[in-house]
Amino acid sequence: MIKILFFASLRETLGCAELQLPAAEKNATVATLLQGLLQQYPQWQEVLTAPNILISRNREMAKTGTLIQAGDEIAFFPPVTGG
Repeated sequence: MIKILFFASLRETLGCAELQLPAAEKNATVATLLQGLLQQYPQWQEVLTAPNILISRNREMAKTGTLIQAGDEIAFFPPVTGG
C-alpha cells in the first residue's frame, strides 16, 4: 500500500486527510500516482495540479518524476510561509 496525505488547506478543500492506495506498479512515479488519483477523483484536478503544490515522498521533497513503491508515504501540501 501507499499512504497519501493531504495537509492544511488542501485537506480542507479536498475534504480528505489521508488515502491508502494499492502498491504502485514497477517504475511508478509521483506523476503516475497523481494521474491515478485524478482518474478516481477528477474533481481534484484544479487543486492537485496547481503550480505551487508541494509533494514529498517519505518526508523528503519530491518531483513528479520521483520513483515510488509499496510502503511509501506521499504527501501533498501548499507552500508554507512563516515569519
